[in-house]
Amino acid sequence: MSVRWRHALPLATLLALSLPGCAGADFTMGEGRADAPEEYGDDGDGDGNGGAGEDLDDPELDDDFLSMPPSQSDVYVFVANPSRDTVSRIDVFSLEVRTAPVGSNPRVVRVTDNYAWAVVFNQGDNTVSILDTETLQGQTVGVRRNFNQMRMSAEGDWVALFHDRDAVRPDDPTPDGIQSFNEVSFVSVPDGEHHGVVVGYNPRDIKFSQDGATAVVVADQHLALVDLRAESLRPVLIPISDVLEPPAAEEVVLSGSGRYAFVRQRGADAIVSVDLDARSTLSLPVGANPTDLDLSPDGAMAVVVSRADNQIWIFDAEAPELPPEVLDLPEPLVAGSIRFNPDGDRAILYTTAALSRTFAIWNTQTDEVRLESLVKPVRGMAYTPTGDSLLVMHTRENSPDQLPGSDFYNHWAVSLLQVDDRALLQNAIKLPAEPMDFANAYDGRNGYFIMHNEPSLIQVDYDTLLYDAIALRSHPVFVGVLPPLETQTARPPAWASQEHDLGRISFFHPDSRRVETITGFELNNQIEE
Repeated sequence: MSVRWRHALPLATLLALSLPGCAGADFTMGEGRADAPEEYGDDGDGDGNGGAGEDLDDPELDDDFLSMPPSQSDVYVFVANPSRDTVSRIDVFSLEVRTAPVGSNPRVVRVTDNYAWAVVFNQGDNTVSILDTETLQGQTVGVRRNFNQMRMSAEGDWVALFHDRDAVRPDDPTPDGIQSFNEVSFVSVPDGEHHGVVVGYNPRDIKFSQDGATAVVVADQHLALVDLRAESLRPVLIPISDVLEPPAAEEVVLSGSGRYAFVRQRGADAIVSVDLDARSTLSLPVGANPTDLDLSPDGAMAVVVSRADNQIWIFDAEAPELPPEVLDLPEPLVAGSIRFNPDGDRAILYTTAALSRTFAIWNTQTDEVRLESLVKPVRGMAYTPTGDSLLVMHTRENSPDQLPGSDFYNHWAVSLLQVDDRALLQNAIKLPAEPMDFANAYDGRNGYFIMHNEPSLIQVDYDTLLYDAIALRSHPVFVGVLPPLETQTARPPAWASQEHDLGRISFFHPDSRRVETITGFELNNQIEE
């Protein structure tokens, strides 16, 4: 299990945020490092921060949460019910619930940016259901077999499906019969037209250009460019490796103009810049063992974290052939991941591969790097929507200097941080269970999270760094926040879907602190105050 951080935005918008201009807006966190190798232990200098060691091979754990969060429009929440092959639509203002049949074992729901369509990936029978969000009428379209991932373009005109071997779940349907590892399905949302496309071996991710005209599929050995305006979709393959056994391509980002793609491959001491217009590639050497690749929010910089050399390499995203700036990072920092704040004038550097309590704040205007210490090692961290605060998820595992019986020893924890140019204000919070989902309010004032097998919703205040626990009737599974409407004066509610045989969802109204709960999506829907 891993943890999700997301802004309370429609999921189609979240996909757009992974493109240039909003780097670091999506926050996902991997498991704590129970299996951290010895070289990530104490480095012998007594600071308890761990050492870089000689061979930093483990990846940074920034995995997506492997489950099916509900999706939302401006007034509706959509919840997939995989055991009943349905999707439930909940009106957040009237609390009316309507349910529509879809395909077998629905796993993912995405809502288009204009809120017109809800698109459901049905993993059990290899189909996609496209539903009108108002009428719940629509169609179900067959796609290629054995997929487990779905991506949506920024405008929501297209969805793409593929098999990601790194995202296989224990409860996935067992592949049977003939299976390919080179195929992608594209489905046009407005008309339901399906296009099966053969791309490079082992697709890893799919990005859409900001205008939605081009899809970029990253595979182990190629980028496949697909012109979505063409009558017949055909890939144009651009090799990114000339070896027979290429390293796995782990990340691809697109520059602000959409002209360049940057690809990071696992274990390769270079990234690949791809000119999508000229369809040419350029190998860009970086330091040893690059473990993260990100774009600044304005799309101007492509930044690579080279963990083994403790450096960051900064490329001009629109002129990657220019010599990069290389910034050496101070000891005892072990940096493998980077996250920018929304303005791009600061970034945080940290690692999830070492049991280290140290992270850094990089001032991108002056190149000053300031080290700070936390109460426990980092599982994941990100800036809050305003960029004035940070939220840190900690591992349950301890750093080498943590003593048995100390406050946070063998406990899950989160930290709320306020950052300025001189000091760091922290509120470290010990938790009774593992956090499993996060969401932020639109205005950036509050965040919400839930914990495994704990019947409560936790609200955090990013201004005061205080928290409140809101009791729920059963264990929550997903959490989100509804977007505001122009006619609203009160802040929109947060919601938490919960475990229940017939479905349960609660709405927390932050101004009145009232909780409304709907129990039973498909039978006798009952509102409980």
